[in-house]
Amino acid sequence: MIPGRNSCSTAESEPSQGVLSGLRVVELAGIGPAPFAAMLLGDLGADVIRIDRAGGHAGNPVPPAQDLLNRNRRSIELDLKDGTDIGIAKSLISEADVLIEGYRPGVTERLRLGPDECRQVNPRLVYARMTGWGQTGPLAPHAGHDINYISQVGLLDAIGSRNGPPAIPLNIIGDFGGGGLLLAYGILAALYDVAKTGIGQVIDAAMTDGAALLTTMLHTWRHANLWSDRRGTNMLDGGAHYYNVYQTSDDRYLSVGAIEPKFYRDFLRGLGVAEDGDWLTSHSNASQWAEMTERVAAIIRGRTLADWLDTFAGSDACVSPVLTVDEALHDAHNVARSSFISVDGVAQPAPAPKFDRSPAPPPRPWPAPGQHSAEIRSALALSPDWPAPTAESHSKAPSAHQIQE
Repeated sequence: MIPGRNSCSTAESEPSQGVLSGLRVVELAGIGPAPFAAMLLGDLGADVIRIDRAGGHAGNPVPPAQDLLNRNRRSIELDLKDGTDIGIAKSLISEADVLIEGYRPGVTERLRLGPDECRQVNPRLVYARMTGWGQTGPLAPHAGHDINYISQVGLLDAIGSRNGPPAIPLNIIGDFGGGGLLLAYGILAALYDVAKTGIGQVIDAAMTDGAALLTTMLHTWRHANLWSDRRGTNMLDGGAHYYNVYQTSDDRYLSVGAIEPKFYRDFLRGLGVAEDGDWLTSHSNASQWAEMTERVAAIIRGRTLADWLDTFAGSDACVSPVLTVDEALHDAHNVARSSFISVDGVAQPAPAPKFDRSPAPPPRPWPAPGQHSAEIRSALALSPDWPAPTAESHSKAPSAHQIQE
């Protein structure tokens, strides 16, 4: 359980286990944003027990034992249509701080694990629900995916070139930025309220709501008449020549974000052009952007990516290489920051953000479904308290090599 406000902290005298050490989370296995939220909590030290479906998994094309989103978990297999296993699930929930579920509205109620049933066994529980459309509204019962959710709130239409279709930004915005991160934020806010009131609550986190929230600045600019709904004509959507991506002579790409005038002047010096005339006036004159974009593109196409990086090295021109995913793993800045780590030989993003007093512990491998079933069941049988992990609890996780075999 989370300590009360007046609890004594021993963090300065004991090795760090992460800022969320002591937080107890039960996760009903799913895919995408809900597991991402659980991963974020587990990364920072929370004890997360994932309830996996007996004999199967939640439909993810990646097997659970290979899914990086499942790191920092323990797993128990339960049949949630079986009365005995429902009882085990409720025993776990009765001692948890948080329950995370990412099913369609009404599914957990039909499983007899809805908010009302869980409140009966644990009034302090934060019941965190993750859906695409939300628990209410005309689209709530229907299926959807990231691309649908960001389309519905006007976000997808704003991304892409002027004369092309909207560009699909992977599934980063709806599933993870507007979904999993929003859910984790909501969980921590609700836990703060529990610490004050002693009463839990239900979180209705919808990817449409989260994606809409991410467009707040866009709406600010629209209100100030600084944004056009015509895609590819605005400062931040590829309309401006000083905030764009350009191809080099070796078919690589250079990103440019020279927004402020002083950074723009550094950019012009790097291009080797005079800091006057059209080059100077076009910074604030949107009617010149299209022409200037073509001129910049012609200059940058004349040299290799490495040449341009040497030219702009040490400057504040806000110029960066467009790295591949593999190149990013070995980039000097990312290495210095430990932005990526290896767990069982598998490269992946590191826990974030960083804390000076309670750094995140090294991530534990992703468990196979039901890997800790016997351990958790035994602990429940012996004690009404939360089943604590054993010393070897995470050492039995299969390695990447074993998984591939």
